[in-house]
Amino acid sequence: MEIMLPDLAAMERWGMALAAALRPGDVVALNGGLGAGKTTLARAIIAGLGHEGEVPSPSFAIIEPYEDLRFPLVHADFYRLADPSEAEELGLDEYREGGVLIAEWPQMAGGFAHEPGCLSITLETADDGRRAIVEPGADWLGRVPC
Repeated sequence: MEIMLPDLAAMERWGMALAAALRPGDVVALNGGLGAGKTTLARAIIAGLGHEGEVPSPSFAIIEPYEDLRFPLVHADFYRLADPSEAEELGLDEYREGGVLIAEWPQMAGGFAHEPGCLSITLETADDGRRAIVEPGADWLGRVPC
């Protein structure tokens, strides 16, 4: 499935719609090059779940937990991991329990596409906006907002 996001406002609206569709146990795996909009989309999803205020990029902390939402969420940026086993060392499973994971650079943590609750989104630049190539896991069928 392909979704065109012609501008920042479209990206934010789609992030809010994704937030409304999320359930505990879901993973939103964000792929794309540097500057593709992964963190922008993650911020819109987090805001859509009720977070007010700044949403820092987890580039340096790697994991940024949010407890003040409809359900717990962890926003992770795995870009700096040298090996997927490092995700386990961070206690990722504990953070994920009963909540949602937004994973930037998911392949660096071994990937999540094999999980039925994974919504894989690859963002690419397209003119002034973005193209989202969406691959839903089995649990996402019928829930992906267009």
